[in-house]
Amino acid sequence: MNALISILPVVLLFVLMLGFKVSGWKSALITLIATVGLALWGAPAMGIIPAQYASDSVYSLVGWSVVEGALKAVFPILIIILMAIYSYNVLVESKAIEVIKSQFTSFTDDRGILVLMMVWGFGGLLEGMAGFGTAVAIPAAILIGLGFKPMFSALVALLGNTVATGFGAVGVPITTLCNEISSGAASSATICEVSTFAIIQLSPLFILIPFTILMLTDKKAWMKNVCIAVWVGGISLAVQLLCATLLGAETPAILGSIAAILALIVYDRLFIPRRKASSSSGPRYSFAETMKAWSVYILILVLILVGGALCPPVESFLKSHLVSSFPIPVVGSTFKFGWISNAGVMLFIGSIAGGLIQGLSVSRLAAVMAKTIFNLRFTTITIISLIALASVMNHSGMIAALAAGLVAISGSFYPFFAPLIGAIGTFVTGSDTSSNILFGKLQANVAHQLGMTGQTSVCGFTGSETDWLAASNTAGATGGKMISPQSIAIATAACDMEGKDDAILRKAIPYSLAYIIICGLIVILGC
Repeated sequence: MNALISILPVVLLFVLMLGFKVSGWKSALITLIATVGLALWGAPAMGIIPAQYASDSVYSLVGWSVVEGALKAVFPILIIILMAIYSYNVLVESKAIEVIKSQFTSFTDDRGILVLMMVWGFGGLLEGMAGFGTAVAIPAAILIGLGFKPMFSALVALLGNTVATGFGAVGVPITTLCNEISSGAASSATICEVSTFAIIQLSPLFILIPFTILMLTDKKAWMKNVCIAVWVGGISLAVQLLCATLLGAETPAILGSIAAILALIVYDRLFIPRRKASSSSGPRYSFAETMKAWSVYILILVLILVGGALCPPVESFLKSHLVSSFPIPVVGSTFKFGWISNAGVMLFIGSIAGGLIQGLSVSRLAAVMAKTIFNLRFTTITIISLIALASVMNHSGMIAALAAGLVAISGSFYPFFAPLIGAIGTFVTGSDTSSNILFGKLQANVAHQLGMTGQTSVCGFTGSETDWLAASNTAGATGGKMISPQSIAIATAACDMEGKDDAILRKAIPYSLAYIIICGLIVILGC
């Protein structure tokens, strides 16, 4: 009964968004208010408030839980999201994005390689740098401009925007997940471990997703499609696994996508017949023009690498200076935020410097920033509400009660269903980050309920069983991203298919279900 009552906030969020078609920010805010009410009056009646909070006023507990959630939402999640999208908007304002688009479309005449280059390579890069819809909208729009059918363009863009989303916007989903399961700022070791486990759980999909995209492009060339998928997927997997193990969550999607683009170029030059002379009729850009167009992303990448695990002395300096610490009463946690060590600062510096190189004035850069902040006002409300909601559910005992209920129902088979939980979170919220906020702590609690508190070894990597199960949330969430209403809405807008959301959803559902089942099998085999 406690589990059924504790799941009411999640059910309410579902009903508001899917049943009544209430917008995401309104649904999240209403659900937060309802959750606060349930925690104030329902949690004490159910007797689920953890013992360490029993002597404190329930009003103080809930109030400080909301404060904790709001702080965790703004610092650094919203800052990173804001700066990630700002970096892309700078490219749009300077018209550098047109140069980047043109360069991608001039590489090859092979339709399969071109499509994979756009949705897996460039789309993955956009997801890693900015995320939040850009990786669907831009590749789909380019494919439409190249003459591909709208339904095809929408579907392959959605398929391509899956694996990379766990590390989108410079690793926000994974770092958020790690902070949730650590009940505070997660250590670099935890972030690397969860990142590595997530990639292992997604490993078959690094090949299966490119193969599916290629088969949708050309069903007859299945042998060539197998070769390309194994080549590109294998390289993407190897690079992302290396980045996750050594550097953490910020770079796998970025460097893995760059590696995929280079791998496709090499394959095209070695195995695809010489391109027609007509393909050279497009604009050509000098090395200086290319570097100028890519300056924002190049600078961001360099700053992230230098400020991260690649340069330990610099990383240590950044993490030990200008760090704010705020103890949160009642809840018992301490909120910490590094003003110069978070990825948002790297994104901001790279965006400003790159924008200046591309010819934008300070006033235009400021105008782009103001427009970006304004456009993200509803996202801000959504993220703050969801993280505060998760914090209230956690400290009031609702997540623990829900975990106990799930274990009682599924028992030892729960790990198979764990990715489905993450997928449901993304389907409802449209965000891998939001899914990890909602269910990350739940997955960790279930792991403890199942006795998964030891060590596990998977593919030569050893780590915590709790981290393995927690990683399944973000792995499943990447599959739910494919069919989330928000992603489909972006695809319909980019492909000029207004009113065809249901048709795209029906096309994408079988692929999403297969994706989630594969993740479930990998997770339960690794337990």
